Amino acid sequence: MSYRDRKRKQIAEINVVPYIDVMLVLLIIFMVTAPLLTEGVKVDLPETNANPVAYNEDAPEPFILSVDADGKYYIDDLEKTKQEILIYATALYQEKPTTDFLVRGDKSAAYNDVLQAMVVLKEAGVDSVSLITSPLALDE
Repeated sequence: MSYRDRKRKQIAEINVVPYIDVMLVLLIIFMVTAPLLTEGVKVDLPETNANPVAYNEDAPEPFILSVDADGKYYIDDLEKTKQEILIYATALYQEKPTTDFLVRGDKSAAYNDVLQAMVVLKEAGVDSVSLITSPLALDE
């Protein structure tokens, strides 16, 4: 072996250009699909001028029961029966009693449907049930 061969070192380089291309493609895919994933149940909330409730970051994630205009009940965008809601809410309340229980009713839903949602939560043993509304739009 000559002196020149011993001096030659191995070069350990990674060509990152293909990885950047893959990253950009994934970024575009996520940007396109993210708005589609947050669609959820279409509920047109009533507007009020009530003060917003202070949110405690240490509290568990709130339980939100949605009532659409047709009177159907949803938990996490999945349609549920009153019996399924009762079972789920009872189990959650027994495990995490500090959870906020909220009813999100469409403004064109029958009053009875929203009231029945609250009754089911009360039957589950929940002490306090709150209603979700939108802030009142001010005309300028």
